[in-house]
Amino acid sequence: MTVNTVPPFRADHVGSLLRPPALLRAREDRGAGRISPEELRAAEDEAIRSVVAMQAEVGLRSATDGEFRRTSWHMDFIYQLGGIGRSDESIKVRFQNADGLIEFSTAALHVDGPVRLAKTIFADDFTYLRSLTGDAVTPKLTIPSPSMVHYRGGPAALDPAVYPDEDLFWADLSEAYARQVSAVARLGCRYLQLDDTSLAYLNDPTQRAELTARGDDAEHQHLRYIKQINTALAGRPDGLRVTTHLCRGNFKSSWAAEGGYDFVAEALFADLAVDGFFLEYDDPRSGSFAPLRFVPPGKQVVLGLITTKRGALESKDEIKRRIDEAAKYVPLEQLCLSPQCGFSSTVDGNSLTYDEQVAKLALIVEIADEVWGD
Repeated sequence: MTVNTVPPFRADHVGSLLRPPALLRAREDRGAGRISPEELRAAEDEAIRSVVAMQAEVGLRSATDGEFRRTSWHMDFIYQLGGIGRSDESIKVRFQNADGLIEFSTAALHVDGPVRLAKTIFADDFTYLRSLTGDAVTPKLTIPSPSMVHYRGGPAALDPAVYPDEDLFWADLSEAYARQVSAVARLGCRYLQLDDTSLAYLNDPTQRAELTARGDDAEHQHLRYIKQINTALAGRPDGLRVTTHLCRGNFKSSWAAEGGYDFVAEALFADLAVDGFFLEYDDPRSGSFAPLRFVPPGKQVVLGLITTKRGALESKDEIKRRIDEAAKYVPLEQLCLSPQCGFSSTVDGNSLTYDEQVAKLALIVEIADEVWGD
């Protein structure tokens, strides 16, 4: 079995990590005006330095900053795009867990000007991360995909005076993303991940019904999203590896959608111009491995077999058995292993401890070494 020398790696992870208590206190202090922005930044720097060292110590070959400077995995990026602002309205998302339903409210977005890249988003954040990783570890930047700008609000979020034609919006959005991709590559980014819950949500008939009710073409929405992501990546520099992560929601160990990848699989795997797919596969809610039969040669599938929603450590033998099962549909050479999602997609974090998080990352490295010798 050949060694993966470029991302995604045999043992990898999605991106977000549990915020340490000291950082959570610093964020609270900053919100109350007790410390300055510079003091919060210093607290973030220290927490990121520690968590990057942890990732190297467990044997991972990529490292993120844990998304420690963000409140949420996507909106901290989206609100920095020119032309996009917070709406007075809020979006309520229903999540489910083993104990029942919980509701998450967040500010909606409104596109009230031409979408543009006003500045390179997360530039300073990535530069700091890169300064910590050294030569043995590849710094990884995670950002929401273009789809996420559209999925939350749909056509209703567009000011008709700015975008009387939705195609104009898509053209500007893809151009903004293309500029972002080129800009982070100039900063030295060689591993970029586009996080996209929409392409997983669209597998859920309930989600598609909700989109249809608001006026979207839910049966073909994934084709539009794939097209626009490809447009954004069309001019990406040589040497930049791009992956995407698909999950069905991750908030306080809860999820928002369910269903296998069957609805989007053929177009997604065949047409999306990325190097690898991080796929949620930690429980029956994610469906079978059968859709992986559409994955073409040359693309990696990162199996999210380790859950971030519970602290209990998985059985090594059971994970290996599931890797073997997936290998019936796509060659083992094209497979990798990761958690099914981030550990803390929002600042709140999932219901597990720091030590349980570290144990899961270490388990992934151990299994990958035993399966792939990598």
